[in-house]
Amino acid sequence: MQALRFHGARSLTVDAVDAPPAPTGSEVLVAPAVCGICGTDIHEYTSGPSRTTVEPHPLTGGCIPQILGHEVSGAVVATGPDVRAVAVGDRVAVMPLQACGRCAPCRRGDGQLCEVRASIGLRHPWGGMAELMLADERQVAVLPEAVDWVQGALIEPLAVATAAVARAGLEPGASVLVTGAGPIGAFAALAAEAAGAGDLVVSEPNSARRDRLAALGHDVVDPAATDVVACCRERSGGVDVAVECSGSGAALDAALAAVRPGGTVVVAGMQAAPARLDVADLMLRGVALVGSVGYPGWWWPRLLAQVAARRLAPERLVTSSVPLAHAVTRGFEPLLDPATDELKVMVEVGPA
Repeated sequence: MQALRFHGARSLTVDAVDAPPAPTGSEVLVAPAVCGICGTDIHEYTSGPSRTTVEPHPLTGGCIPQILGHEVSGAVVATGPDVRAVAVGDRVAVMPLQACGRCAPCRRGDGQLCEVRASIGLRHPWGGMAELMLADERQVAVLPEAVDWVQGALIEPLAVATAAVARAGLEPGASVLVTGAGPIGAFAALAAEAAGAGDLVVSEPNSARRDRLAALGHDVVDPAATDVVACCRERSGGVDVAVECSGSGAALDAALAAVRPGGTVVVAGMQAAPARLDVADLMLRGVALVGSVGYPGWWWPRLLAQVAARRLAPERLVTSSVPLAHAVTRGFEPLLDPATDELKVMVEVGPA
């Protein structure tokens, strides 16, 4: 079968590889239809291995060369004898997280914080940018009839963004600042709207991405031309919630300064360099600074239900679709351009 494999920094090729073995136990064999390119995939391509592993992962045995792809929807083509929740022919969205189930975070129900967590497409023998992949029954959710392949694949980044908004404890009518309008920032804006945000502003230096978000009805400002902190204070006296999605130190500084006393800043973007914090200011203004990583795996059916009911429309953020054979040249490479207007690029893996 054909699979897009990461071998090392700037080494990403479509290779002929052996198909997965027949599923056993609670395993499900899935034929991916579409798979999104994530910012994590881009970082691996330019600077990895980072989230992938050179040595076999202790939980899954996965290592490079790694089949990429963790934003996946596809069709079930075979099941192990213990599978009960899905059947051959079902269209499914894949929840890529794997957790040990034994460490303290797992026992609390926080598998996304598992001490040895892994993910399909990153630290796993299989990935979504291949003609076939294995997953566990617990990792797949049947798509409602009203949800298409693309929407199903976008549940994963939508879950990341929704979890970040939830970490803020956002209440209806709250004012929100999102810094960074890459894929996760754009999804965070959608999630904040769905959670009932009142005044919502997005800060993004890339003019092409600003135009993309503005065309979707968002209020977007250029931090190089607008004082984001002054803007937020003028509009709402300081925002209730700021969600930092860019990984920029300057954006984090702006988010911290833009929240009102007692507000919350959620860090959802991996910071490119260690942050310098004015801890006294955080304390004296009562500002909460929290991190957000991953999502609860059991959210998949809930988010699918919201998409099916048209309360969330993640497909609005898709800007391109490319075939698997051209995923590097027409998918990954354009996303490296700092002036790109691409938000979410989908890889067409199998027949839709």
